[in-house]
Amino acid sequence: MNKLYSTESKKERVVLIGTVKPGHSREEAEYTLNELALLAESAGNEVYGRYFQSLKQVNSTYFIGKGKSLEIAEAIRACDIDTIIFNDDLTPIQQKNLSELFNKKVIERTGLILEIFAQNARTREAKTQVELAQLEYILPRLTGQWKHLERQVGGIGVRAGMGEKQLEIDRRLTKNRIKKLKEELINLDNQRKTSIKRRKGFFKVTLIGYTNAGKSTLFNALVPPLPGETGVIVADRLFATLDSTIRRLELKDHFIILLADTVGFIRKLPHTLIASFRSTLSIVRDADLLLNIVDISRSNFEEQISAVKTVLTEMEITEIPIINVFNKIDLINDDSIIPSARHGYPGAVFISAQLGIGINTLLDKINGIAESHREEHTFIIPLNDSKTIAHLFTAGEVLEQKYNGEYTTLTVRLTSENAARFKEWIES
Repeated sequence: MNKLYSTESKKERVVLIGTVKPGHSREEAEYTLNELALLAESAGNEVYGRYFQSLKQVNSTYFIGKGKSLEIAEAIRACDIDTIIFNDDLTPIQQKNLSELFNKKVIERTGLILEIFAQNARTREAKTQVELAQLEYILPRLTGQWKHLERQVGGIGVRAGMGEKQLEIDRRLTKNRIKKLKEELINLDNQRKTSIKRRKGFFKVTLIGYTNAGKSTLFNALVPPLPGETGVIVADRLFATLDSTIRRLELKDHFIILLADTVGFIRKLPHTLIASFRSTLSIVRDADLLLNIVDISRSNFEEQISAVKTVLTEMEITEIPIINVFNKIDLINDDSIIPSARHGYPGAVFISAQLGIGINTLLDKINGIAESHREEHTFIIPLNDSKTIAHLFTAGEVLEQKYNGEYTTLTVRLTSENAARFKEWIES
């Protein structure tokens, strides 16, 4: 069975279809459809047109009304359209019916996001996670879309499996592949746990936020790449970054913390992706502090904050402290926006990662919170153990050093986890 992920993409002309459901506004629907357009463009497609329909109830056959479906089918018949993209989840039978009516490929928002993730997967872990999400998305559609083709298998003298058709074979192969990918991710997750153990004792800060809010730009501003290194990818498209990146960041008094950049969030982030990317997103769960990067130049930035909270809730992350970091203040034209945001989000920091504005204020904020996790600890170390002494000077703030014969006594301010690690190291 060939792997599903692919880094190749063909530029297609697409038409978008959105709906306004009861209890939702047209403005909200237009925003999410604009976001769908950005997703389509991020996948390398050209948005040719878009349609809206207000729904009182979902049509079981076409999702949207039959009349609207026929209107769209007529409109695109003479156009060179490759794909129709719905902003809502479709049932397998709805997707099949629409594809037959339009005589075009029909996908939904979830399928499009999976396509973007497939294009941007670079590492073995990302590719494995994407393929798993794709297969778990496809499996119920294999079952539902072609259920009417199934034939009963059995009878006297019939060997098990003799009557299996191609669908059953595909379904079995898909389930087997899913099982194998999950086992592979368990192995990768175990490797990640080894890395987490090495990070134990460090204060860990993770950048989160809506996709394309400027997380990677900020990451590169806080931790500039060394000569010969490349920073994390910065691109004006959604989900440019899939893999987590971790770097050391030195604060005041040689205080070393760990800074991590990870995948961006979005509204209606598919549950299959949240599940498949559990190991990548574990870096969020492992954080001591989250920086929620918000593009304040967007009129809907509050909705983006809400979407990030929703994803964190789905990940059962509710106890980790969060600083809202409002980015791209250089792009704001309305002078009332920042004062309003200050009032609505106490403790927030306002920056321009691109221009370096407010970076020192953010670092001071991080340092202040990280300092609260540090305590004074005293260590008595043999003078010939230069390695441990050097590590203590790196890991914490040395407040005092005294010499006593062949030993030195260090009073160091560092995290309790780090202190325990060093004490275990010295006593071993």
